[in-house]
Amino acid sequence: MQVSLNKMVNIDYTLTDNQGEIIDSSKEHGPLSYIQGIGSIIPGLEEALEGKKKGDQFKITVPAEKGYGIRHEEMLYEVPIEEFGEIEDLEEGMEIQVQSSHGPQIMTVKKITEKTVTLDGNHPLAGMELNFDIEVQDVREATEEEIKAYTEDDHGCGCGEDHDEDDEDDEHGCGGGCCGCS
Repeated sequence: MQVSLNKMVNIDYTLTDNQGEIIDSSKEHGPLSYIQGIGSIIPGLEEALEGKKKGDQFKITVPAEKGYGIRHEEMLYEVPIEEFGEIEDLEEGMEIQVQSSHGPQIMTVKKITEKTVTLDGNHPLAGMELNFDIEVQDVREATEEEIKAYTEDDHGCGCGEDHDEDDEDDEHGCGGGCCGCS
């Protein structure tokens, strides 16, 4: 059976950056399961898996535009440090949840000065080429219950927001998909 629309697919993968550093691997948490064609993984990976079958192994480089998107400088926010009074151990690089106009959103603390904190609303992998080493473990028909479970609560990127997959104004930085890493 080939990977195609509404198939439940299980893959083992290792994701690396262009320097060969491992970003994520299914060896840490088991195979990634997803339903093909509903946008629950990044577009470039979903496209590469189309037509593959159980046992297929391949490598793919996914450009930023088909991964977590390009970086958007307008998603950098400078916030008065007083807004972080409740967070005692605020440090650069940490991820925090903030309330945005789209609801809860994870942002990365990029810079801390005496007066301000710079937050980055881009996905941590935005702007990066992503290198995948993939092995297809299983392909089968997804049940109606599985399809409903994958599509009922959110649109597939895992952010919990209710927006269109093709929404170009993706201000909350979900990136439109996932590869099993967060």
